[in-house]
Amino acid sequence: MRLISFINALLVIVALYLLVFERDALFAFAGRGDAETETLSETDSEEVNTLASKAIGVVALRSTAREIDSAVLLRGQTKANRQVEVLSETTSTVVSEPKRKGAFVEAGDLLCELDPGTRHASLTEAKAAQLEAQSRVPEAEARLEEAHALVAEAEINLKAARKLSETGFGSETRRISSEAAMSTAQAGIKSAEAGLEATQAGIEAASAEVAAAERELERLTIEAPFRGLLESDTAELGSLMQPGSLCATVIQLDPIKLVGFVPETEVNRVIVGSLASAQLVTGLQVEGRVTFLSRSADETTRTFEVEITVPNPELLIRDGQTANIQIAAEGVKAHLLPQSALTLNNDGQLGVRTVGAENVVDFKPVRILRDTSEGVWIGGLPETTDIIVVGQEFVTRGVTVAPTYREASQ
Repeated sequence: MRLISFINALLVIVALYLLVFERDALFAFAGRGDAETETLSETDSEEVNTLASKAIGVVALRSTAREIDSAVLLRGQTKANRQVEVLSETTSTVVSEPKRKGAFVEAGDLLCELDPGTRHASLTEAKAAQLEAQSRVPEAEARLEEAHALVAEAEINLKAARKLSETGFGSETRRISSEAAMSTAQAGIKSAEAGLEATQAGIEAASAEVAAAERELERLTIEAPFRGLLESDTAELGSLMQPGSLCATVIQLDPIKLVGFVPETEVNRVIVGSLASAQLVTGLQVEGRVTFLSRSADETTRTFEVEITVPNPELLIRDGQTANIQIAAEGVKAHLLPQSALTLNNDGQLGVRTVGAENVVDFKPVRILRDTSEGVWIGGLPETTDIIVVGQEFVTRGVTVAPTYREASQ
């Protein structure tokens, strides 16, 4: 069996050799003349040339660019306009009934009220000390006036003693005694002035004590800093509050912010004040304006934070919802094509295949500007271009095609 198989294989090899390499000799042996062989060769050549010259049929779209509003597309989330944890500044127990989370509060509404304890007594004591300090002012001023009078008297005596001493009617001892009295009177003025300053300082210290006592009483009522919603319950009745203890968390959702991050390739297209719109995951469409654009990129993602302020009077938008954001930018020229017209070249670059001069295929890289239900808007092409929309996957650059054109609406 093995021998028969080997012989069959050998015969097949010999037959193939004769058909390929000894074709003319084989035809001559079979009785075909040179003329017949020549005719057959010419016919085969014509068939090959006909097949080679036959172009591939494709469907092309003659597209003209139109100007569209090129929006910057982002994915972000909603964020409360303001959020604060209202903390206690003093130590005491809560004496007010708690408010439950979700409740609406106005600026200045009472959130937590604390037990005053002896703070009113402390304020009264501080005010009494202030009055006592103020009552010492007339006495200090009277001492200062008395000191000035003593100086005037000592000055008169000193002048008289000097004149008598110069004319020889008064002793030198009297003159020296008058000068000493003058120095004592001047020292008395300085002492009275110091006493008055000490009295004024006592008044200021007492006033500071009064202000501290009043501020301590103000800390007993913890109020809402702005209009918003309670994100947590206020402190429970009877709970002990210390400096830094949480009374409540208040958030402001009207207006609300949309926060996203712009890639560095698109950041120059975003302008503060530009119109923006967004669609939330709930399907709600909202509109607002860009109110902030970061000047510093994130070190990890190399993106720039952008904030859009959106009115939310009915509080339909919640904090932390995912949003697809579109920021209006300067208009650009673009082509509307079916998504199926897009293809990749051998380098993995996204683009379209076009029909050029003499119906030769070319590849043009493009960028997607917007994806809609009607098709995709692409940029990076000339204003008028013949784009292959059917058959582009079966041709490559440099191939000649026979395009059939269709209208853009088809």
